[in-house]
Amino acid sequence: MHRHVLAPINSIKNTTAKFLLASKIMSSVGNRFVITLKSAIEKQGVWRQTERAQKQSREEHMTEVTVEIIKQKTKTALQAHGAADWISEHVADAVATAESVGNRICGLYYLESYCQQLQSGRVNGTAEPSVASVRAGAVHVDAKMGFAQSAFARGLPVAAEAARELGIASLAVGHAHTCTSLGYFTEQIARAGLIGLGLTNASPIVAPPGGKTRVIGTNPIAFSVPDGKGGVAMQFDQSTTTVALGKITMAKAAGERIPEGWAIDSKGFPTTDPEAALAGSLVSMGGYKGWGFGLMAELLAAGMTGGVVSRDVKPLKAPQGPPHDLGQYYILIDPASGAAFYERFEAVADAVALDEGARMPGQVKTPATTVDVPDALWEMVGELASK
Repeated sequence: MHRHVLAPINSIKNTTAKFLLASKIMSSVGNRFVITLKSAIEKQGVWRQTERAQKQSREEHMTEVTVEIIKQKTKTALQAHGAADWISEHVADAVATAESVGNRICGLYYLESYCQQLQSGRVNGTAEPSVASVRAGAVHVDAKMGFAQSAFARGLPVAAEAARELGIASLAVGHAHTCTSLGYFTEQIARAGLIGLGLTNASPIVAPPGGKTRVIGTNPIAFSVPDGKGGVAMQFDQSTTTVALGKITMAKAAGERIPEGWAIDSKGFPTTDPEAALAGSLVSMGGYKGWGFGLMAELLAAGMTGGVVSRDVKPLKAPQGPPHDLGQYYILIDPASGAAFYERFEAVADAVALDEGARMPGQVKTPATTVDVPDALWEMVGELASK
């Protein structure tokens, strides 16, 4: 999903500024190994400029912006490129939310792609999703090749009501644009007082263990648990591959090797060359175990929603091409239908807390109200909003 994260970097002609922006992105996505970009910059003979520039990077190359302004600018940009007001509101909220929790690749870095695809027709910015209860507890939404955020917003109230009445319900969103951050949606389920499980698929980048042909995408799974007070007690949102695609792309840009075990080349052999990895495929987390989770996400996201399988998904951020036609599948569970859900959750959380520094996933995540945005990116946002 993140193969075009470098677009804002490549648009910068000044190499020192490029270094600083790439470094910021790298820290945002939380890479496990340090990428300095030194080797790439040395080739251009400007490494000596970066030490001084790094010290002044925050003042000279970053802009502090409130999350609310990010939302407003994003909404304006989407509307300027043809999206309806109410749809722009939902997509802008998703972008701003991603930025507020440091998930930059699912935030403003997607805005240019959204705007380009609104103009090319890859996404329908005025689509009115249709909602149907095909059976008791089974809610289907046809996004009509529009944004996933607006389609989910139409279907959630119906599915939540069904889950409270029946104890469990499913929400299948089909024929939609990529949802980017899946946890954004399961969090809404949790804030409605329900347990939320979400799955989706993406463009093919993963071969089966022992194979070399790309079959499925990074196929994330998200899980959110309510705290019983309108908040979220636990949440995780992760791909079913060992590493996100964006980390491979960043390593390639930096001229760095990648750890063995992340990817295989086009012939099916393990590789530490990021370029060979991009021509090959990523590796499922835990081998066959992760592959199974990826397949589960594939079958539910495509089969239960009517969306396409990963093999038929074209590059997500390409300006031109057919609509994504993806599916997102959610399961909503009412904790009150269980025998002792909150009591057992508390017991597990207390056990986790016995070790200093240990925590439940998402437990200490606090959204920021202001964030630093690279100057070049913020300038691009302004241009998109002023069209």
